[in-house]
Amino acid sequence: MAEYPDRLPYDSRREPVYAQNCVATSQPLAAQAGLEMLRKGGNAFDAAVATAMCLTVVEPTSNGIGSDAFAIAWAGGGLHALNASGRSPALLTPSEIDTRFAGESSIPRVGWGGVTTPGAVSAWAALAEHHGTLPMTTLAEPAIRYARDGFLLSPQTAYYWSRSASRYPTDGPFKAWHETFAPNGHPPQTGDLVRLPDHADTLQSIAETNGLSFYEGDLATKIDAAARAQGGLLRKDDLAAHEYDHPRTVHMDYKGLTLHEIPPNGQGITACIALGILRHFDLTRFEPDDPACLHLQIEAMKLAFRDAHRYIADPAHMDTTNDAMLDPDYLASRAKLIDPERAQDFDHGTPKPGGTIYLTAADADGNMVSYIQSNYTGFGSGIVVPSTGIALQNRGCCFTLKEGHPNKAGPSKRPYHTIIPGFVTRTGADGNDEPVMSFGVMGGYMQPQGHAQVMVRLADFNQNPQAALDAPRWQITEGLTVTIEPGFDAEVYTTLAEMGHDVQAVRARTVVHGRGQIIRRMDPADASKGYVAASDQRADGQAVGF
Repeated sequence: MAEYPDRLPYDSRREPVYAQNCVATSQPLAAQAGLEMLRKGGNAFDAAVATAMCLTVVEPTSNGIGSDAFAIAWAGGGLHALNASGRSPALLTPSEIDTRFAGESSIPRVGWGGVTTPGAVSAWAALAEHHGTLPMTTLAEPAIRYARDGFLLSPQTAYYWSRSASRYPTDGPFKAWHETFAPNGHPPQTGDLVRLPDHADTLQSIAETNGLSFYEGDLATKIDAAARAQGGLLRKDDLAAHEYDHPRTVHMDYKGLTLHEIPPNGQGITACIALGILRHFDLTRFEPDDPACLHLQIEAMKLAFRDAHRYIADPAHMDTTNDAMLDPDYLASRAKLIDPERAQDFDHGTPKPGGTIYLTAADADGNMVSYIQSNYTGFGSGIVVPSTGIALQNRGCCFTLKEGHPNKAGPSKRPYHTIIPGFVTRTGADGNDEPVMSFGVMGGYMQPQGHAQVMVRLADFNQNPQAALDAPRWQITEGLTVTIEPGFDAEVYTTLAEMGHDVQAVRARTVVHGRGQIIRRMDPADASKGYVAASDQRADGQAVGF
């Protein structure tokens, strides 16, 4: 029997999926690619890699071959974390920064300035090699098939594709973007047959070499050549020097569950800080959508982002520690700053938007994968390496140009990273960790906000995973401003405004407030009982299983 009710109290276009093997992501064809691997006898890692590769083809508006990636997975009785984010070019020296970004308050999102070494390909190879069971050439088959033979474009992807087309000039370093993604002079529309032949060739090369061609071979040479020809700083040496690592997760115990996140340079610790503050309040005395309950969450998130924007950086350059940010006494002192009846401006900065894909997969043997990859904003920098389909990310735009800040741009450095896969465990009867849930809510700085909101709904109010995703969400922006989706009772908006929040009610539940996916074990102690999988209605995707 499930430990949570089947009740779905919010308007929704989705139903949860109950199965022993599951995949959930934001694009249906990609979800089916993962399921195809499971039916071939592969495991959750095989499904995750196939889905991730496929998403670079069928949803290139949020990720690509030139993305970064992170993962948290359960296998062999324990958690495994992967940070495959890339570093800035070695040529991004202080003098180069002063010259290249003179007069700028931030690194421009379009062009070579924000390009960092892509890490997603290394993530695919690492997961396939260390945990998968099928060859990478098999995992790439669905992605290559869709890229070469074509696929019909889904609605949301078409919408964001069209928006991006006007962002990039049609000449200079952006010419290859238009040749790749708007070859007929305009972006494709919903239902159009889309072919990406350069993607197919590149993915074939990556699969046949287990990623080596991207970092050391022909593809690396093409990336280097494009950068040199167009004034970029990324070089083949940067690609060859790229390394992923396996950090210990940062975590926060919350109401009987433990949230795990990738540590900095990722921003997942922000969700842990917020939950650590909320532990000092009894939210269960409220209904889940009570404005007083939402108020406490909003204020805790503001405080969490104040620390995130001040401290998160490449761990080699941070001037504090993860333990210090999660210290129980420190979080207790932060909780005391919250007025339960009045909104405050904690000077938390201005969260920025972003575009991301998230996927999760689980199999009948108990393996569970939480995986995320992203170009940062839309197609990323707008730079596409000619004849490859490789759209390079603009992840370097998450550096600051502020002198003395630990996240100041510099050479061979990882930037503050918005993308965060989440994972939840609990302590079992034997005292060991048990896997509860693999989940994520993608979308720029909305991600830790989405993680915290989902955790509260599951831990405090025992909601079904689909209900936790269907529920309307809020998002802090700057100062006292909070945007809130429709779906709450009218008094929620008026009461929060009376408490001092600058409430900005939006007209629809959209990707602006995150797109989530969840796979939760029916019984954390017994994988044979299967899973319940949920997919966010704010995206085109679906949860599938058998």
